[in-house]
Parts: sequence; structure tokens; C-alpha cells
Amino acid sequence: LEIYEGDTLEITLVNRTARRLSIHPHGVDYSTDSDGAPLNNSFNNPGETRVYTWRSREMFAAGGGSRKFLPGSAGYWHYHDHAAGTDHGTVGIARGLYGGLIVRRRGDILPDKQFVAVFNEMSINNLIAPNTPIFEANLGQRVEFLAIGHGNQLHTFHLHAHRWADNRTGYLESPADPSPAIDNKDLNPGSSFGFQVLAGEGVGPGAWMYHCHVQDHSERGMSGIFLVRNADGSMPPGAQEAIDRFKGHVHSATA
Repeated sequence: LEIYEGDTLEITLVNRTARRLSIHPHGVDYSTDSDGAPLNNSFNNPGETRVYTWRSREMFAAGGGSRKFLPGSAGYWHYHDHAAGTDHGTVGIARGLYGGLIVRRRGDILPDKQFVAVFNEMSINNLIAPNTPIFEANLGQRVEFLAIGHGNQLHTFHLHAHRWADNRTGYLESPADPSPAIDNKDLNPGSSFGFQVLAGEGVGPGAWMYHCHVQDHSERGMSGIFLVRNADGSMPPGAQEAIDRFKGHVHSATA
């Protein structure tokens, strides 16, 4: 789901299951009726239709004579069930009831390709290597990643051969921007972040890994492929062989 700061989003959730469900957002404004938490009696019973309203806003002056500002809603967020199974939605999250929520600031650069990677227990998008997603882009395309953490495990997100600025967008705002360049970032339960890269910039096309850098997690299947094709969309030399080797790797709890 994507909106710009200042937008209001109405979501009609239709529950066609046999259990109660809800939708709870991170990073935006909402009333208790749209909280999605059983605490506020905000959920859908089986067969029920409910409208959830989320609002966003731009940054604003903190007041008090200071030159400080309170943040707006712009960021890489997510939403998830908060009612299935328990009052905290544990069953819904375990079964994949979640997704990405991006609030953009007007003037932000839009991507050519966009990928969402959800690290949930020992899976990526509820899949385990070698069946994890292969994210594909052509050389030079602007690629946006949204990384989301769920479950009970502490993870990191590492992308081979690419780096980004550790701030809201992944871009340095000026030559004097002090944001560090990173290629690995903590991704813990409930957290999320996003960034953009130019596919293959400085390194060329190829099959590049993304994975959790907690070694035991990577060994057990928390890894995937970011395939950067040639600019014309053709497969670069050696890439298919690398994918075939990846699919042949043994993923287990012990090395």
C-alpha cells in the first residue's frame, strides 16, 4: 500500500474466514476504531465487513520557540493482523497476514522495480531457501527494497554488492549528509525499513545474494537471490549457473 504525506487511506476489510481478523498499521495516524487491536474492540468477526481509516501528515514545528520539528508519516512501514488466534494476532502474523505500507514525501524519487522481503522466524516471505523469492531487475534500473521483520527472531538484512545510506530513503541528501553507507541492517520483529539502489551500479549484472547475516539463520534457509540482468533483459554470463548452485545448496541447522 502506498500513499503520500497528507493523504487519507480507507481500507474495507472483508472477513470471509471462520475466525476474527483485523488490520493494524505502523507509522500512520488512526482512531481507536481503526486500531485493529482487540483492546479497542477493533476487528472483524467472521463474515463482517469493516472500514479502517488511516491518516498521514507532513512534518511540523515542535513549538515552544525551538527550531525543532516533529516527524511526519513518511517512511517504509507495514501493516498486519492483530486479532487472529490471540489478542495480539500471533496466529495471523505466523500465517502471513501482513504487507508493506509506504508513505512517500512529495518529490521522492519513484522506483522502476519494487520488492518486499518479510523475515518471519526462519523464512523469507514465508518461504525457505532454495525456494525463496528471486528478485529480478535490469542493469541500471532503480530498485526499491522494503524489509519487514516479524515473529520472535532477531535478524539482519544484507544485500551483496550494493549499499545505501542509512536514512529514510537510502539516498544522501547532499554531499555533506553524514548518513553512513551500509549494506547490512538489523531487522527485528515489528521493525521495517526501505531503500533504493541502482541495480548493478559499479559491479555489473549477476546473481547477488540477499540474506540474514545471523549465520545460523542463513544456514537454515534465510537467503535468496537478487538477479541483475543485462540492460536489455538478457541473462548475464554465469548467472544461471550461480542460481543452479544456490538451488543445490544444503540448508540445515548445522554447517
